Amino acid sequence: MNQQEIESILSNLNLKEIRFFDSIGSTNDEALAWAKKGAGDLSLIVADEQTLGRGRLDRPWFTPPKTALAFSLILRPTYAEKPLLSRTVGLAALALADVLQTLGLTPQIKWPNDILLNGRKLAGILVEATWLEEEVSSLVIGMGVNVAKAAVPATDILGFPATSLENVLGYVPDRNIILHAVLANIISLRPHIGTKSFLSSWEKKLAYYGRQVRVEMGGEKSVSGKVIGLESDGSLRLRDDDGNFISVRFGDVRLRLFA
Repeated sequence: MNQQEIESILSNLNLKEIRFFDSIGSTNDEALAWAKKGAGDLSLIVADEQTLGRGRLDRPWFTPPKTALAFSLILRPTYAEKPLLSRTVGLAALALADVLQTLGLTPQIKWPNDILLNGRKLAGILVEATWLEEEVSSLVIGMGVNVAKAAVPATDILGFPATSLENVLGYVPDRNIILHAVLANIISLRPHIGTKSFLSSWEKKLAYYGRQVRVEMGGEKSVSGKVIGLESDGSLRLRDDDGNFISVRFGDVRLRLFA
C-alpha cells in the first residue's frame, strides 16, 4: 500500500485529493485539520499504520503496519444533505457491510458504529464534524477494518471480542481493493441517504434485531428493551417490557446483550 498504488486503483472514483501516510497518529485528526484548511469534498486520508487511532469515547484503535485498513474521508455536505447528517454513520456502515456481503459474509451493524462478523467486531466507524459558526462545514468519516489476524486487539483492550477478514475468509484480502469497494459504495449510496429504502437497508443489518438489549448511556444511566428498528434520524428504537417506545439518540452509548 502506497500513494501510487492507491491513486491508481481509486482513479475512477473522481476523488478530490488523496494523501497517504506510512505511519500517522490518527487519520481522523489529520482529516479534521485538513478540512479546517479547506480540503474539498471527497478528499481522502489513508494510512498503513495508525499509532493514536481512536473510536467513540476516545477508545483506542491501533492499526499495526500492513494489517488493517485505516482511512478518513472528508465530505462537504450540500444544503439538501444537512438535515440528514445523523445518517452518515449508517452510510459508512452500509457501504462496508455491502462489500462484506460480496465476499460471502453476513455482517451486522452494532449500533451505532461497529461492524460485526459472527458476533465479533471487525470494524469501527467514527464520524466527526468541523463547524463554521453554527453550521457543519464538513464531515469526516473515519473507518478502521481489521484485515489480517495481527490487527485484532485483545478483548481486554477493546472491551469486546474482535475478528479480522483473515480469520473469517482464511486469507488476507487486498486492502486496496477493499478500500476502493467501500469508497465506491459510499459515493453511490450518498444520493439515497434520505430515502426510506436506505433506512430499511440499515435496519435489516442491525445486530440484535428483535433481541433484548441494555443500552448504557454513561455513568449509571441505562435503558433496556427490544431492538425494533431505527428512527428517521438513525436513532435506535426500543420497546420496553411495558410496551413503551424508547428512542436512543447518538451519544455515549454501548450495547450489550441483556439476559
